[in-house]
Amino acid sequence: MNPPEVVSTTPLRVHAVAPRTLHLPLKGEYFDQIKAGTKPEEYRLCTPFWGKRLMGRNYDTITLTRGYPSRDDTARRLVLPWRGFAIKVITHPHFGPAPVSVFAIRVTP
Repeated sequence: MNPPEVVSTTPLRVHAVAPRTLHLPLKGEYFDQIKAGTKPEEYRLCTPFWGKRLMGRNYDTITLTRGYPSRDDTARRLVLPWRGFAIKVITHPHFGPAPVSVFAIRVTP
């Protein structure tokens, strides 16, 4: 019986998998409430746009920004672990007087 043939002695390349991050820019008042710990969820309307970004996806972290800060402005940026979301029906002044379906993204640390 012959020994197995050596095809290559080069080690296999291991590709680093970048962590998946959901980026959410927020209005100042909502960013401040989340940073203070008084707002446990961030809301996005149940639209096809947000459905594609949330349904069936898994993220490692969520980055919340106060507006659109520069990359080195860490005071206006929160990086939190991804805790998932739920679909809820809420009434909120930002969305008008009628109840609406939203993705309630958990942002508690």
